[in-house]
Amino acid sequence: MIKIKDANRYFYKGEEREVHALRDINLELKEGEFALLSGPSGCGKTTLLNAVGALDRIDSGEIWLDNQEIGSLSEEKRVKIRLESMGFVFQAYNLIPVLSVRENIGFIMQLRGFSQSEIDKRVKELAELLEIDKRLDSLPSTLSGGQQQRVAVARAVAAKPKIILADEPTANLDSKNSHSLMEMMRSLNEKEGVSILFASHDPYVTQSVRRIIHMSDGAIVAG
Repeated sequence: MIKIKDANRYFYKGEEREVHALRDINLELKEGEFALLSGPSGCGKTTLLNAVGALDRIDSGEIWLDNQEIGSLSEEKRVKIRLESMGFVFQAYNLIPVLSVRENIGFIMQLRGFSQSEIDKRVKELAELLEIDKRLDSLPSTLSGGQQQRVAVARAVAAKPKIILADEPTANLDSKNSHSLMEMMRSLNEKEGVSILFASHDPYVTQSVRRIIHMSDGAIVAG
């Protein structure tokens, strides 16, 4: 489903290359993967995740989603790819503070033009699965960190994307909520069939995934 060929990414200071953030990355992710990009801080995990998610561009190489090379697309087409094919879960939650839980979960579906009845049905289904159905009319500021992250996961999966990209999703959670979140994401992977790629060094994530891709100094060294 995702195929990366010889991907390189540099960060520049002026006209000089400052950091070789991704080094000749070659990687394939199949449909239904539940995988982790693992490695120390600064090894390139987030940079690679952002490249896969069309949030950042690579300097050379190719990134394919199904039969489409997404690395060279215009920004307008990259936005369309992100909206239609990808879901994102960030460590800072990134919920819209003035929208209720119900509205946050259904936000991407609304952007994609789903009917209100489809949105209502899907929101109810996911809220029950993620045990936040009693808080649908609450604002994010009234929720605990664990509850906010569940809302973020529900929003990411609501429109049934091909892949969910999760950057340090447990970073702001205690051990109980980290374990609970990973169990729920595994359940979503199995029940919904959605592929999930994490970037994390949290042991709760490491213990939960079925594939670990080890990175060091911008390169994939195993997995």
